[in-house]
Amino acid sequence: MSTPSYRELTVNGLWKNNPALVQLLGLCPLLGVSNSAVNALGLGLATMLVLTCSNIGVSLVRGVVNTAVRLPAFVMIIAALTTCIELLMQAFTYELYQILGIFIPLITTNCVILGRADGFAAKHNPLIAGFDGVVMGIGFCLVLVVLGGLRELFGTGALFANMHLLFGPIANDWQITLFNDYKGFLLAILPPGAFIVLGLLIALKNRIDQQLAERARAAQPAAPAASRRVRVTGVIE
Repeated sequence: MSTPSYRELTVNGLWKNNPALVQLLGLCPLLGVSNSAVNALGLGLATMLVLTCSNIGVSLVRGVVNTAVRLPAFVMIIAALTTCIELLMQAFTYELYQILGIFIPLITTNCVILGRADGFAAKHNPLIAGFDGVVMGIGFCLVLVVLGGLRELFGTGALFANMHLLFGPIANDWQITLFNDYKGFLLAILPPGAFIVLGLLIALKNRIDQQLAERARAAQPAAPAASRRVRVTGVIE
C-alpha cells in the first residue's frame, strides 16, 4: 500500500474526509455535548488525544498481533488510553468531567477512533499513523467546537462561557456577550437543534465543494475539436 503524503493526510482530515462532516462518524458525542463551546472543546481535545495515541499504539503492535484477536487488541489499547484521559480529567477538570459524564468513557467505542485504527494505523508506520490521528482529531474537534459555539451563541446570546472549567481561573473573563438582554432560543441548545445545525454545516460544506469543482472545471482549457479524416474513393474528375 502506498504511503500518503502529509499534505494529503491534512486535506483529508480537515476537509475532504472529515470524520464529522463526510464520514458522519462519532455523531453520538458530537450531538450530545455540543450545547456549549467549552463542552465541545473538552470532548474534542480528549478525543483527539485518544485518537492520536491509539493510532501510534496500534501501528506499533500491528506486526505482532494475530489476526484473530486484532480488533479486541485494538479496543483494549483504546480503552486503556480513554481511561488515562478520564483520570486526568477527574484530576484537573473535575467539574467539566461531571458535565460530560458518560461521553468520556464512550470514547472507547467511538467509530472514528476504531475506524482509523483498523483502517489506517494498522497498515502504516507509527509516524504516519500518529500524524493521521492528529489531523483527524483536529478535524473532528473543529467541527465539534463550531457546532457547540453556534448552538451556544443562538441559545444564550453569549460565547465561550464557563471556559474556566477547562483552562482554570485564567479563563474567567473569556466570555463574550454578543446580544444584551437576549431571551434565548431554547431549540438551539436542545438535541433537535444539534441535528439542525449539523445539517446546515454539512450543506454548507457540500455547497463549497460544488463551487470549487465548478471553478476547477471552468479553469480547464477547452479540448480542441478532433479533426476528421475524410476518405475519398472512386475517380475524381
